[in-house]
Amino acid sequence: MCVQDAEQVSEGMENIGIPRNDDSGSEESVKDLPLHSQVDFNTAQNENWDTKNSSAPSDPVVAGRNSFPLESISEDSTIADRRQILLNNFLPALRSGEWSDIGGRSDMEDTHICIPDLARNFGCTGSDEEVISFYGVFDGHGGKGAAQFVRDHLPRIIVEDVDFPLELEKVVTRSFMETDAAFAKSCSVESTLSSGTTALTAMIFGRSLLVANVGDCRAVLSRCGVAIEMSKDHRPCCVHERSRIESLGGYVDDGYLNGQLGVTRALGNWHIKGLKEGEKGGPLSAEPELKLMTLTKEDEFLIIGSDGIWDVFRSQNAVDFARRRLQEHNNVKLCCKDIVNEAKKRGATDNLTVVMVCFHSEPPPAIVVQRPSRVRRSISAEGLQNLKFLLQG
Repeated sequence: MCVQDAEQVSEGMENIGIPRNDDSGSEESVKDLPLHSQVDFNTAQNENWDTKNSSAPSDPVVAGRNSFPLESISEDSTIADRRQILLNNFLPALRSGEWSDIGGRSDMEDTHICIPDLARNFGCTGSDEEVISFYGVFDGHGGKGAAQFVRDHLPRIIVEDVDFPLELEKVVTRSFMETDAAFAKSCSVESTLSSGTTALTAMIFGRSLLVANVGDCRAVLSRCGVAIEMSKDHRPCCVHERSRIESLGGYVDDGYLNGQLGVTRALGNWHIKGLKEGEKGGPLSAEPELKLMTLTKEDEFLIIGSDGIWDVFRSQNAVDFARRRLQEHNNVKLCCKDIVNEAKKRGATDNLTVVMVCFHSEPPPAIVVQRPSRVRRSISAEGLQNLKFLLQG
């Protein structure tokens, strides 16, 4: 906010029809103003009411400044506005890749999915509907039945929801729960399917990114090289999760939910007693935590990984590693393979799965680190003398 001089203020007031020294016609003048001008003028009158009735300033410049401050557009604000417009006009150019490995396990229980156009994939081709891309990583436990069931059924259940695609947050939450219930029915028919799975999905539509997580897979967004975690690991050590568990009659024993599971949210596991019974569903929940974000030009890529990846990678470390690989070859699938192979070199023992989505066709730009300017330091004469004594013994 910048205050103009008295002549500019007076001229501006005359141009919009506000009398400077005559209060009698103020109401009529205000009626002719647009709504935002009326609000500004009424606010100015209220702020100066006491001043007018007690001791009005003798200086007309001061009076003008108190009654009608005007805004001026600075060069800095114009540049900031232009930058914001560029960011808001960004439309991601999606490129995706994936890679998985059995790791140190005897069985592969991870699975994943990448669907560039979710609606078209299931035969829904509305011409006016925005393209929605769907990506997911599913980390099974106690068998691969649950992970494969969720991979095959969850996307279809989302598309067939009556509120798709208008209310995606509600649709995704409801679809996770319905998929879990559908798996319970399938297990009652074929007991060999009995197992459980974590699930993390990412949906991209326009400039929006919606991440839904159940379990300890993780999604990490790179924004100008800075890692932004788009999900929280659902483990018994989490204070919030532990409170939810105990409120539903569950408990944490030696870091495990009811002494049996290392995660607090998962689909499946219907064969384990005490986890999903009860009116409120039990301590093991299939309800996903959602995070919605608007993508900008500064957003570079999204990494979705099973927990085996995050056992040996920190979020920022994974972003740094991926950026270097993309700058070398700019191949998304090869970058996923590089991450998995690096995890194996670091001693990962679990199944390993990575899905990666880039938002630009170009590789991430090099980040120039701004080094702080050298700070001059000085020492007083007294301090210098004390230092001499110390050095001389």
